[in-house]
Amino acid sequence: MSDDYFIMGVDPGASGALAFYNPKFPQLIAVYDMPIVGKDVNAAELFDIVDSFKPMIAVIESVHAMPKQGVSSSFNFGMSYGVLRGVVGAAKIRTHLVAPSKWKKFYSLSADKEASRNVAIRHWPDSPHFRRKKDHGRAEAALLALYGDAIK
Repeated sequence: MSDDYFIMGVDPGASGALAFYNPKFPQLIAVYDMPIVGKDVNAAELFDIVDSFKPMIAVIESVHAMPKQGVSSSFNFGMSYGVLRGVVGAAKIRTHLVAPSKWKKFYSLSADKEASRNVAIRHWPDSPHFRRKKDHGRAEAALLALYGDAIK
C-alpha cells in the first residue's frame, strides 16, 4: 500500500460531507462539506475534490426516501445521491454501499447524530472538522471512511 492510499467516506445529500482517510496516517482525516451550488450538488467541484485524493475505495451510506419526507425533498435528495454516485462511478472508484444500521452498529451508535460526532472527536481529537454541533455530517463521513478500512 502506498502512502497515498485513501478511503473515501460519504454522508450523502446536500448537507452531507466527504472524508478521506489514509490508514498509514490514522491520526489524520481530510473532510469536506458536500459542494453545493444553489440547492444542487456541484458535480464538477465534487469531481475535483475526489480526483485530488484518488481514493481506492468509496464507502457511501446507502440511503432511501423517507416516508414522511415531501416529494420535492425526496426528489432533491435523490438527485444529490445520483450526482454523487455518478461522479464516483465516472472516477472508477470501487464502491461499498452500507446501510446506516450496519456501520453504526460497528461503532455501537444509535441514530443520535451527536453520538457520531463524539466518536469522531475521540478518533481525531486534534481535527478541527467536528467542533460544531452541526458537524455531524462531517463526523459520519469520517466514520464511514474509517469503517472502510475495516471492510476493505
